[in-house]
Amino acid sequence: MLKIVIAGGFGAGKTTAVGAVSEITPLSTEEYLTEASADVDSLAGVEAKETTTVAFDFGRLSLPDAPMPLELFLFGTPGQDRFVDLWYDLSRGAVGAVVLVDTRRLESSFTPVSFFEDIGLPFVVAVNQFDGAHRYHPEQVRAALELPAAVPVVTCDARDTNRVAGVLLALVDHAVSCAASTNRAGHAPSTPLQDA
Repeated sequence: MLKIVIAGGFGAGKTTAVGAVSEITPLSTEEYLTEASADVDSLAGVEAKETTTVAFDFGRLSLPDAPMPLELFLFGTPGQDRFVDLWYDLSRGAVGAVVLVDTRRLESSFTPVSFFEDIGLPFVVAVNQFDGAHRYHPEQVRAALELPAAVPVVTCDARDTNRVAGVLLALVDHAVSCAASTNRAGHAPSTPLQDA
């Protein structure tokens, strides 16, 4: 069993991604946006958005046919910067994170990227290809976010079960690679994956 965090800016598609792959009815803490949040939750680029996550989303995905059978517990974070303190709790015990990126609002991706860099949790960046959004090459996104070469950057459609599952497998591969390099360097394991 592996815990994975799915993070990203406001409206990046986290709730959609959890729902697309969860084999159980996902737990969602979506609430309607109100006029009271208009000053803090900019809808520029996501004008049709009517709800937002206020605590977390939860889903589960079993992959019995993977090279090593896996059961993934998925925790989607709220996207607004004011919820960053909650991200610490959601990240505790996780083997890694997916940072969903909306290229229409790329600036909202800097906070989650910095967060996972700061806490040392392996992560991959998944560019959510929204309808009508310009398609950027992953290396253009890497350059714009100033990501090191070791951080995988992939594309996905958060509505597509197979594409989201592919991103999760890319994250597991990356986390395994990070754990192996940490063990080779002689450091103590710091994630449940490294203890496995």
